[in-house]
Amino acid sequence: MKKESSKQPTWDQIGKAIGTKIEKECKDGDCKSWQAGGCAPKPGCGSGGAFYGLGFLGALVYYVTTANGAWAIIIGILKAIVWPAFLVFELMKFLKM
Repeated sequence: MKKESSKQPTWDQIGKAIGTKIEKECKDGDCKSWQAGGCAPKPGCGSGGAFYGLGFLGALVYYVTTANGAWAIIIGILKAIVWPAFLVFELMKFLKM
């Protein structure tokens, strides 16, 4: 006997349905309901960028001033770009997670 097929949609079908809905609603630049938290046009939204930027500058100064050579400076620049990953890692290590 053949098993009945499930009525549950696949992830591909869900993605296609969401994409179609977004495309339909975003025609003529009306995408407000699909923006994260509806924050794009308002002042004060996205203030995490300032936090990341200041952290990047601080990490860059720290890593470059403590570098011993050219390769250490390059590695320091790369570390400064991904400093939030180091912060989260050390926080989770501290909390024993």
